Amino acid sequence: MTRSGDMSILDSAARLAAGIRRATADISPPVGIYMGVVTASAIGVAVGLALSGMTIGSVPAVIGLAVVAALGERGRITLHGPLNVSISLLPAIFAAVLFGPLAAMIVFGASVAGLSFPIAGRLTYLATRSLTGAFAAGAAAAVASFVTEGVGRTISASIAAAFAAELADSFFASITFTLRGHGSWREAAREALPVTVASVPLYGPAVGLLALAYRDISPWTLPLFFGPALAAQRWFLMYQDQRRLADDLAVVNEQLKAANLSFAKGLIATLDARDRYTAGHSAAVATYARDIATRMALSEQDQALALLCGLVHDIGKIGLPAGLLEKPGALTLEERREMQRHSEIGERILANVETYKEIASVVRHHHERVDGQGYPDGIGGADIPLLSRIIAVADAYNAMTSDRPYRDAMPSRVARLRLAQAVETQFDTSVVAAFEAILAAATEDYRLAQGDAFRITTERAPENDLADLNEQLQATQLA
Repeated sequence: MTRSGDMSILDSAARLAAGIRRATADISPPVGIYMGVVTASAIGVAVGLALSGMTIGSVPAVIGLAVVAALGERGRITLHGPLNVSISLLPAIFAAVLFGPLAAMIVFGASVAGLSFPIAGRLTYLATRSLTGAFAAGAAAAVASFVTEGVGRTISASIAAAFAAELADSFFASITFTLRGHGSWREAAREALPVTVASVPLYGPAVGLLALAYRDISPWTLPLFFGPALAAQRWFLMYQDQRRLADDLAVVNEQLKAANLSFAKGLIATLDARDRYTAGHSAAVATYARDIATRMALSEQDQALALLCGLVHDIGKIGLPAGLLEKPGALTLEERREMQRHSEIGERILANVETYKEIASVVRHHHERVDGQGYPDGIGGADIPLLSRIIAVADAYNAMTSDRPYRDAMPSRVARLRLAQAVETQFDTSVVAAFEAILAAATEDYRLAQGDAFRITTERAPENDLADLNEQLQATQLA
């Protein structure tokens, strides 16, 4: 042999050794000893059975059962917590009952092909599953020896095999659990108990009936049963995946709602820091708008949207010239026109936020009038978004019942009268009627936007943070 050939063999051996070291790097001495014992035991049992003249029965049937076991194990279904099932145990127990321990070892061991463990774990699992198959077949044979020939013997043997298989699986799993340092074997046994309790009544009778059909009707009952069973397991896995995706989407939607509300609260904090005289106005309008939407039997989505729109309806005021919001007296005509731009500025700010585009439209039109004499677009009636009409009523009422630099707050009864007088000109009749029904039954604190119901804003952020956010929002609306 040439020197280059010798080097090639040495390189291959080195790579093999390195692969073995990587595969066994996390294996402690106790785990290694356990792996060696179960592997040697499985080999010894298989050799002993073969030397004693034991056969595997029908070779095509055993091969088919092994394939079904591997496919079934790959599609294991989680029911709840540690409880999970697959159809892999059905062909394995069937082999134990009908073909004996050697066939059971092959079919039980074949399920390892459906898993993706590291090589060391796969070898250990192959050994423990093979021993489980032999134990299950032994239990089936032992029970059958005490029961007379007939249907009862087959069913009893199947139940015994299922119980023995689950017991052996739990035993090996508990040892591995303990050796890996995950906890005591008692903890593992408690986790495995629900699986055993649920599996034995399910698998035992099913395997018994299948064995009877195979023996007394036709061997073709196997593919006629296992084909649909694999398809059903696959379908259920797809269903579980869809449910999981739906649950994840629901969580994401809830997180998005929370983020939207947090963003709106941040905007309010910025505005309140700019115009402290009207601090709390947005929270009041938001609460009133949400309650009006609820009274009008709008959807939960629209009720939540009304709250958000109320929170940010005046956000455009942060883009107004310095000093305008803080002016102590009445505004001039030019200043009033400048103030009216806040709804358009608010729309431009919010339209840059992907999830706020619908809110942006509501904000733009919350100063329109049903007679078409409002701003900025002079639209009227049903052309005004319903939520804008709701915000308009809530906004006007809270403005009238709050102190302003140029006037004192009106009594709530006067403000309610003003709303009623402005229906079909400034305000939508149905919105005013819904709000009046709420106010008529409410406490005076509610009518004056006081109390816990209106504390929906966040804690005030530090002044530097508010200044930074203010600059960012103004840059956005000017872009």
